[in-house]
Amino acid sequence: MTDVTPFRIEIPESVLDDLRARLMQTRWPDEAPGGPWAFGTELTYMRDLVAYWRTEYDWRLHEANLNRFAQFRTRLHDIDLHFIHEKGEGPAPYPLLLMHGWPGSIVEFRELIPRLTQPSAFGGDAADAFTVVAPSLPGHGFSFTPNQKRFGIIEIADALAALMTDTLGYSQFAAHGHDWGAFISTRLGYAFPERLLGIHITLLAVPRELLTAPRLTPEEARFNDQLRHWQREETGYSAMMGTKPQTLSYALTDSPTGLAAWIIEKFRTWSDCGGDVDRHFGRDVLLTNIMMYWITGAINSTFWPYYARHHGPWIVPAGERVTIPVGYAEHPKEILTPPRSVAETLYADIRRWTSMPRGGHFPALEDPDSLAREIREFFRPLRAERERLP
Repeated sequence: MTDVTPFRIEIPESVLDDLRARLMQTRWPDEAPGGPWAFGTELTYMRDLVAYWRTEYDWRLHEANLNRFAQFRTRLHDIDLHFIHEKGEGPAPYPLLLMHGWPGSIVEFRELIPRLTQPSAFGGDAADAFTVVAPSLPGHGFSFTPNQKRFGIIEIADALAALMTDTLGYSQFAAHGHDWGAFISTRLGYAFPERLLGIHITLLAVPRELLTAPRLTPEEARFNDQLRHWQREETGYSAMMGTKPQTLSYALTDSPTGLAAWIIEKFRTWSDCGGDVDRHFGRDVLLTNIMMYWITGAINSTFWPYYARHHGPWIVPAGERVTIPVGYAEHPKEILTPPRSVAETLYADIRRWTSMPRGGHFPALEDPDSLAREIREFFRPLRAERERLP
């Protein structure tokens, strides 16, 4: 490993003092009559969350928890890229690139990483261990400094391929991602097939267009209904972030309450929480993830993949497919769950398709045991096949 420097999270106390002062001075909106959460993040919930954040939440505890991982920074593609690089147990841990999405962060992987690097401690086999590389995506978290260049998914994939091969020396590696991490994995599989053992994803990066075949299967008709609801009720955030990101960034950079409301609503809507987002994730986990946006001031930069998607090329050119092995874990509360007939228009070699019993858009937080097991089982035969090659 060359051209990297060790990194520790050490947020100045002045930043935390400023946060508490801003929370104290929150100017609250009213709320339209109607059911709880009917029009977005509920006012009563937010008042309670902000009071807890200001008076009880302990950032230093969670900062120390994140600092138990080996972290580094390296200069790459004109930015300082932050990443976790946690070595796996056993004689031959395989390199695995682990990628979060929006509105997530490396906080999502706190429980997943040990299950991948030390599987024997969780009832697994040390032979399945990975050495995990989990970056803060360019423009996110500690991979952000003000006014740096912006990265879409194509540029992020290029940077992370360089991190794994040029900086860390892994000539071949595995990749797993959800949300944008799944899109980045897909792009890596298309653009750098010789470097990837395979990709494992929990969100299919297929075009989100209604199917128009003369006769749809029941699964395809179900997907059309799901997609219509998504387009009608759930895409406002994406349209704003993808067209006028600068305008939105003033409010969310200035107001921690506004930032939390913007992010929390997605964790509640997109997860298998049954309406109780605090119980499902834990209030401290939710706030620690939000803190990764607040303490770095990176929210504006994290909007750029949406802007690039609205205004740039698709991650896989029309008519082409990802040809390396793909594993897919479908969670019942994922935002969109296309049928296999749709997935195969983009992924030519789907080796594993698992319908998970529970979970939604944030599986590393919702059920890290099941996700770690699924990742290990997908890559196990691919690793064995690679070892048999001359």
